[in-house]
Amino acid sequence: MSNPPRISSARRNAEALLSSAQKRESDLKLEQERAKEEMALKTARLRELRLAKEAADRSAVPTKPTSQSRPKVRRSKQK
Repeated sequence: MSNPPRISSARRNAEALLSSAQKRESDLKLEQERAKEEMALKTARLRELRLAKEAADRSAVPTKPTSQSRPKVRRSKQK
């Protein structure tokens, strides 16, 4: 009858700490990746809105020249 090797409690505690640290690290990396993706989506959406606004502003500019009125000339008061 073969007995499995006994694992000391110190080793068991160390492995538990290591596995929990690795889980925290992987969760952090996953969260950072999600935040990066959200930022990329937000940037793309804002870029689309800016480009649409610029296109609307360009199309709102009148294509035919308007008649320019003569600038008003100030007359100085004569003494």
